[in-house]
Amino acid sequence: MLSGGREEKHSTRCGHCKQFAPEYEKIAKTLKENDPPIPVAKIDATAATSLASRFDVSGYPTIKILKKGQPVDYDGSRTEDEIVAKVKEVSDPNWTPPPEATLVLTQDNFDDVVNGADIILVEFYAPWCGHCKRLAPEYEKAAQELSKRTPPIPLAKVDATAETDLAKKFDVSGYPTLKIFRKGKPYDYNGPREKYGIVDYMIEQAGPPSKQIQATKQVQEFLKDGDDVIIIGIFSGETDKAYQLYQEAANGLREDYKFHHTFSNEIAKLLKASPGKLVVMQPEKFQSKHEPKMRVLDLKDSTDGSEIKEHVLKHALPLVGHRKPSNDVKRYTKRPLVVVYYTVDFSFDYRVATQYWRGKVLEVAKDFPEYVFAVSDEEDYSSEIKDLGLLESGEDVNVAILDEGGKKYAMEPEEFDSDVLRQFVLAFKKGKLKPIVKSQPVPKNNKGPVKVVVGKTFDTIVMDPKNDVLIEFYAPWCGHCKKLEPVYNELGKKYKNEKNLVIAKMDATANDVTNDHYKVEGFPTIYFAPRDKKNNPIKFEGGDRDLEHLSKFIEEHATKLSRTKEEL
Repeated sequence: MLSGGREEKHSTRCGHCKQFAPEYEKIAKTLKENDPPIPVAKIDATAATSLASRFDVSGYPTIKILKKGQPVDYDGSRTEDEIVAKVKEVSDPNWTPPPEATLVLTQDNFDDVVNGADIILVEFYAPWCGHCKRLAPEYEKAAQELSKRTPPIPLAKVDATAETDLAKKFDVSGYPTLKIFRKGKPYDYNGPREKYGIVDYMIEQAGPPSKQIQATKQVQEFLKDGDDVIIIGIFSGETDKAYQLYQEAANGLREDYKFHHTFSNEIAKLLKASPGKLVVMQPEKFQSKHEPKMRVLDLKDSTDGSEIKEHVLKHALPLVGHRKPSNDVKRYTKRPLVVVYYTVDFSFDYRVATQYWRGKVLEVAKDFPEYVFAVSDEEDYSSEIKDLGLLESGEDVNVAILDEGGKKYAMEPEEFDSDVLRQFVLAFKKGKLKPIVKSQPVPKNNKGPVKVVVGKTFDTIVMDPKNDVLIEFYAPWCGHCKKLEPVYNELGKKYKNEKNLVIAKMDATANDVTNDHYKVEGFPTIYFAPRDKKNNPIKFEGGDRDLEHLSKFIEEHATKLSRTKEEL
């Protein structure tokens, strides 16, 4: 396309594209009359998929201005005036793209830049990585936006394939890896990966990790209406060494917990605690006679940040808490977990009934401190209850134990009481229970180039210590999985004569993955399980899912291949 040429990539089905079409015609007419004329084009991205991929098109319509073949992103409004003005600006022979706002870090400047920044976000990337290429424009837009703030929040990037020492130092094992640094200290970045999400997340992260409370009323509200652990540090002033220590420790946990601090004597009196104390307590609805109302840590100058972290994590859950979809990933990952399902509702009208059953659970939980206990609303977890085979139990209260390795145990339907629960937990402790595994039937004929794994055969096939196993977790409805299928079958044929290598697949929507080390968060997910490191599988990420890259992945991690790489 000519210098300053402009193209729009659209989809024939897209409503925004149809709406934009008349405006685009006007733009084409105006630019045709320009001196010299500037060509305007459009591409159906659903038909020209390779072109759409080449220009990282992920939504419609996407507008790009091509300057001597190089794309310039257009992010303005979809109006004739604004687009024409931008195209004319770019078409000027003296126009050059603005410098990147994202800082480029290497071994030479990393420490100077990162150690001197109050906060900085750093992306470790690989030039060949598809996810990194998709992130790049969003990351740069976020960098531009955050550079305008007062004070600015810098964003930086490191080519981890060139700066291998830096990648190793910060445990970079996949791409892209994003880390927040505060005065050189790294923290995991768990935020969004698009412009506005990155901007909002980093603005929040740049603020203090703990919020000051000044009135006793606030503490009383936390206790009366709260739904989560209450964490309050009590200090005499901001210059306290213990206060600085508390802020630093809070930074490491701010993703998962709300931290508060106070310099108020009234609040100290209410909590019966003096300055230099960290108080961790539960809202009133979760308090019980079986546990202390407050857990207090004495913060001395010699207190280590890890002690603060440990104190919070140890006392974050009540003896019997409320596990729900909004908190189970952050609060209830520890196993074994004993869950009691019924109609859990802490609102005024239902609180008495909810607490009645919770009281029965407390009677048992107090005697098993090694296990985590929780109540869950049966409607919130209907699919989990279904997988446990308890949907038609006929009981108002059902019980399960979720154990390590994805194992699940369901209590036989029986009228619920503390004694019934105690017997079930004791049977589990003594190893007398059989786990429930969601599984398709075991295939009668499993001699194809790709072995089919189901829930019941996961341990015997994937965890077999005699064989290396490449396992693909797929979903029948997933387009990427369907596209991969012929390639994966070809891969199976290529290695079918390898005695100690199994190429396998599993429908992860119909079968339980009975090992926690094989996390499936999207489809397809592919792991290589070496025969001597079954609990440390290697995830395939970053490369193209084609025969060449998958073969390379196998050869890189296989413990025993009968053929040499040259023969392959």
